[in-house]
Amino acid sequence: MKNIFKFFRAFLTVVLAASLTGCLAEDQLESADEGLNIKVFFPTKVVKGQPMTINGGGFSDVTEVVFPGTEEDIVVTDFQIVSNGMIRVDAPAGISAEGGKILVRTEAGEQAESPLPLTLGNTDITGYSADGSVPVDGGSQITIYGTDLEFITGVELLDADGNPALIEDKLFNRKGTSNVIFTVPKKVFEGKFQGKVYTIDGKTFLMPELEYKPASDGGYWETVETLIWENDGSLGEGTWGNTYRFALEGKNGGDASVELPAELWEKLKTGPFNLLVQPVADAWQIRVLTGWWQGQWPTADDSGAGDINAGWTDIVVDNGDGTFTVTIDLTGHAILDLLDEQNLLFAGQGFQIQKIYTTEEVWVEGGGSVEIVRTSIWKNDGSVAAATWSGSPYRFAMDGKDGNNECVATVAPEVWEKMKSGPFNVDIQPSGDWFQIRILDGWWTVGNNDANDITPSYEGLVDNGDGTFTFVVDLAANPDLVAVLDEKHLLFAGDGFTILDMYWEEEVLVPGGGAPTEVTLWEGEAIATGWANQPNILTDGGVELQEAGAQPGQTIYIYMEPIDPSAPWFLEFVEGHWSGVTYMTLCAVGADTQSGKFTEYDLEANGGKAALEITQEMLDTVCAGPQGWGGTFIANGDNLKITKVTLL
Repeated sequence: MKNIFKFFRAFLTVVLAASLTGCLAEDQLESADEGLNIKVFFPTKVVKGQPMTINGGGFSDVTEVVFPGTEEDIVVTDFQIVSNGMIRVDAPAGISAEGGKILVRTEAGEQAESPLPLTLGNTDITGYSADGSVPVDGGSQITIYGTDLEFITGVELLDADGNPALIEDKLFNRKGTSNVIFTVPKKVFEGKFQGKVYTIDGKTFLMPELEYKPASDGGYWETVETLIWENDGSLGEGTWGNTYRFALEGKNGGDASVELPAELWEKLKTGPFNLLVQPVADAWQIRVLTGWWQGQWPTADDSGAGDINAGWTDIVVDNGDGTFTVTIDLTGHAILDLLDEQNLLFAGQGFQIQKIYTTEEVWVEGGGSVEIVRTSIWKNDGSVAAATWSGSPYRFAMDGKDGNNECVATVAPEVWEKMKSGPFNVDIQPSGDWFQIRILDGWWTVGNNDANDITPSYEGLVDNGDGTFTFVVDLAANPDLVAVLDEKHLLFAGDGFTILDMYWEEEVLVPGGGAPTEVTLWEGEAIATGWANQPNILTDGGVELQEAGAQPGQTIYIYMEPIDPSAPWFLEFVEGHWSGVTYMTLCAVGADTQSGKFTEYDLEANGGKAALEITQEMLDTVCAGPQGWGGTFIANGDNLKITKVTLL
């Protein structure tokens, strides 16, 4: 009974908090009945010439926007009244370095003051990733380090003919307040010269004199996009309710609109991801928080100053086609501790989310090669058991078509259409000597006969030699079945089999002459702290390495980050059964190396990863056979979180 009362009190607290906060939020852009007022402005840090948006109310009669000046206030009369609740204005010259409040005034003398102060930005470049020690190749990337770098508008280099060529900020690979990454054009001028960096407020910074070489092999950086979720049109305008509430599979509780599998959910928690936002009103705002209205990212403020809109130029990019890209990075934020249980909510108004995705920059060498690329439709995480005639769990539907929660998974509409229109592969694990698979709709109306059932004698069955089998499904060959799938789902009925993976394999021409590719072996969160929490990395017996075909001379990358960035970190990377073999001993720059036991390592300068070359001796040790405990490797150390392991 005591636990029931505790739950009830917690429930009331959450409901009341959400109700009060939601009511407050709904009012943030509603201003017509509140008189002259400023609710919020963006960005809150500006430089001269910075485009700004002011939200509030009573703006129809505003004749002046007043900024804090060094000696006296700066009165601006050249601005745009978008609506009664929105003003667009460029930040003037002469804003005080100490900042201050913004005012709006009417001709009648009425005025209103912003609840939060404006601060003045000051772009300062402290260094570059290229230091002149080696030539800079066309197609490679350069990182600019410093403060307030979000105000950089472009980088000027020389083209092949020696003429100035501007790389606009919209072409940057990354643009943030502390670092900017851009790609050097492939046809850059060959020779030594100084590039230039330009800012919104008219500053010009000279880059160091570097030697540049045009790309001779046609290589280039390619942005690879990984889709986390895409709107099929069923979710419309964002609200202060649960329209865009996302949950980890199994943690919904009934309030989330979308459930995500664990591997995609982790991508939201472990690195930057993007929202493609389509405004559906003159003004839009997004509040990022949990479904219980807790832990707002990046900052929580009852005034709404933590809400995202088009003015947040450090994380919001205007795509020029009516959409905006919002980059969100939850790593290190307190909201992470709440997400699994409380879900992730994008509340607000005036917007529609088109898709959520991550991007990665991949270098593609010159030349070209044909590679087989596997694209997964659905993969068994080990939790879905073998099928029986009394009830097969392997039923699939298009997103939004599983109203009774009958399916093991739903897929995006574009994936569903591709499944219906062409062949895809299915990998299975038999439970014994006999299995039988019948492919039909979930209502057993089309294909309910055994004439085409897949059994061990099926002609198109491929024995993979490891106890698994693969067969090809071509739904397009049965138009009657395709015609009912949207409403009646796709079912793999039968007995004695477990579906491991459903996927496409396609031959793709990759520019690059057989360039090495980075394959993810594991992704998640492994904590090494206090020299006591010693997680296993990869599986006992080197399973992942064997499946990937690892060879001596290839490279393993360990992606990691300090738990507390202000404290030193340490890593001992050892054989997975404490055999005494140590493969790597690293520590943060400036940390105690313990008389040379550890090697100082600049993790940030190396892309947040450490490289380990595979040797034959290593493979002989870790792949000798499972011992029933341990892993391939063990991470022993302090203040360190490992997030991914890849094979190059």
